[in-house]
Amino acid sequence: MATKKTTKKTTRKKKTVNPAAYDYNAKLPETMDGTVLYNVPFPSDLKDLKKMEPIIIKHTYTIDYIHSYGQDSPFFAGLANKKLLGTECTKCGYRYATPRLHCMECGAECDWFELPQEGRVHTFTTCYYGSEEFLKETPFHLILVEFDGVDTLLLARLIGVERPEDIKIGMKVKARFRRLSKFKPTDVYFVPAEE
Repeated sequence: MATKKTTKKTTRKKKTVNPAAYDYNAKLPETMDGTVLYNVPFPSDLKDLKKMEPIIIKHTYTIDYIHSYGQDSPFFAGLANKKLLGTECTKCGYRYATPRLHCMECGAECDWFELPQEGRVHTFTTCYYGSEEFLKETPFHLILVEFDGVDTLLLARLIGVERPEDIKIGMKVKARFRRLSKFKPTDVYFVPAEE
């Protein structure tokens, strides 16, 4: 015996919508970041889309990077305390203005020592172009500083001299330190020393 299926008709209440709750002209706010392209070619026939050149955009990408100075930590602690530190080989006595944990001459361990805060210009260059971080500061002068009794040189910035022709090989310079340390090699810079 066949049973008759009965369907119960349910009537739903129609929700009433308040048209005043909608903004039919709403737009996302335009911002000045990201890539702005104008006159992007678009074919009139969609079949030609496969022949379209790829769109290439520039996108800025930043990350937080946690970095350990490890064996060089005393050098940066020294800069924060207005001291220049180098290292000296415990075996052969080779002295480094740019610190090394182990001697590059004999491989022995090195100990820390305080560098003098006055030296001489061994050589220099004027940078007219730089990386993004330094580009706004161009042109600037970089020097290799020579210290008495130290076997290697220290790369640093020289300020207080406008023109490259005013920098002389052998010129006396003295260290200055940023008041607020950024724990970067640029925390130390040099200025001309009074003769």
